[in-house]
Amino acid sequence: MPRDAKFGSPRFKAGAYPFYARLRAEQPVHRVPLPGRQTGWLITRYDDVAAVLKDERFVKEGRDDFLTPEQKARRPWVPGFFAPLSRNMLALDPPAHTRLRALVHQAFTPRFVETLRGWIEGLTVELLDRVARRGRMELIRDYARPLPTSVIAQMLGISPDDRRRFHRWSSAIVSADTSGLGILKSVPAVHAFLKYLRKLVASRRANPRDDLVSALVLAREAGDKLSEDELLGMIFVLIVAGHETSVNLIGNGMLALLSHRDQWDRLRAEPQLLKPAIEELLRYESPLESATKRFAREDVTVAGVRIARGELVYAVLASANRDERHFPDPDRLDISRDPNRHIAFGLGAHFCLGAPLARLEGQIAIQALVRRFPDLRLAVPPEKLRWRRSMMMRGLEALPVEFALGV
Repeated sequence: MPRDAKFGSPRFKAGAYPFYARLRAEQPVHRVPLPGRQTGWLITRYDDVAAVLKDERFVKEGRDDFLTPEQKARRPWVPGFFAPLSRNMLALDPPAHTRLRALVHQAFTPRFVETLRGWIEGLTVELLDRVARRGRMELIRDYARPLPTSVIAQMLGISPDDRRRFHRWSSAIVSADTSGLGILKSVPAVHAFLKYLRKLVASRRANPRDDLVSALVLAREAGDKLSEDELLGMIFVLIVAGHETSVNLIGNGMLALLSHRDQWDRLRAEPQLLKPAIEELLRYESPLESATKRFAREDVTVAGVRIARGELVYAVLASANRDERHFPDPDRLDISRDPNRHIAFGLGAHFCLGAPLARLEGQIAIQALVRRFPDLRLAVPPEKLRWRRSMMMRGLEALPVEFALGV
């Protein structure tokens, strides 16, 4: 790991797995510098990550009642109009988190998500038809991104013309670090995104439709005590989390398969392995580098290391999913791996609400590529690929591929 490769940077992500293996062996709870004069702890072993994610002493909200004066002074400056971004499920603790999650739970149950299968399959055909005669495509831009972006937009009732814009805003926000400069750079995207969401909410309040945004607006009007900031924060996190994870699952998963031709060929020959293959891709190249940040509400000891009250903690999912204590030969891709108790979607109260949707999108998207382009191959060496900058997400900026013409 290069000395100047900071946690969350593209250089860090390119060499992350050997670094995590060393941490698990020698220093499983490791302090790292973070942007904005902050420091945080990386938790890297599976058992410790699982424990942190379920431990109520690690909370999402860095409240003044347990932060020291020094910790308060180091908190990055955040413009006041960012407030709705902190009123979403990912950033809140129970009972607020529980209440907000209940409002959208039914839209992401496996039973409801399965009703989307036919529409998603049709969308994959449409997207692949567009590139079939080129003999090449940039898989993130042409396929992995527009598929889940279109799905979550359809659920929320967002017009096709607006989908590119909200992905651009989303990318700018999730790529920003927590320093004052990082937050400042994200201001235009946050301002534009919130302006768009306020207009969308006003439209649905005046003319409700059969979509998720209308349902949330009506819930607020019915006295569910959903504040204006909570309403905006909920829609924001559904848009961002609703497509970013699936983009990474498809992109990272295809990189893994195309870099391991034996597993690609096996999936072609044994399509019944599709579901375990998706689980193995989730484990092997996690769409999330880390769970969202948490604060120690009190002094806590993890793996013999004291984490002081108020300190930042990152439970590293990508490392836990390569832990040799839980996964035999963890750096080997095996699409028939069983058991495979990965934690790519987290654990506990904040287990990813969209996991059923991400799984379905991953299954359909990758199966369509295997069937349509059996000779699909990388167009550049893997070491030439660049990872996106993000503290939490693990995804590629681009994935150029080639295939036979006119399939």
